[in-house]
Amino acid sequence: MKIWRTKRNCSLTPKQLSVFYALLVGVSLSVGIGFFIAGIWVVPIFTTIEVTAVTIGFLVYSRHALDFEEIRINDTKLTVTKFIGYKTHVYEFNTLWTELILPPRNGKVFRLSESSQTVELGQFVPREQLRFFIAEIQRYLQ
Repeated sequence: MKIWRTKRNCSLTPKQLSVFYALLVGVSLSVGIGFFIAGIWVVPIFTTIEVTAVTIGFLVYSRHALDFEEIRINDTKLTVTKFIGYKTHVYEFNTLWTELILPPRNGKVFRLSESSQTVELGQFVPREQLRFFIAEIQRYLQ
């Protein structure tokens, strides 16, 4: 059995992001509350806008931080698992009938296709390693 697993390159895990978010929001809210107590009511308005924008950004980031693509080849069975945005899609192919379609020039993704089923892969592979990644998969498909 051969397994390839590619993941998004994220600098923070969701847990680390939560700690950073809590600290950031805590500092921002304490500054906003401090200015509100001092009688300057404009600062808390901008603090609320800032915290809202940061919250939206962090939600989008954390939604995709755990994304991955996994290719498993076991004899003649090829299984592709894509976990994108908390949605899992599983595709099954026969290695004898699966065609690997190369990406167009300067393309980032390649395709695996069998009869009417096609899946795009390679979005998490660095561009300079994509050619080697495709070559290794092709060896198992022949």
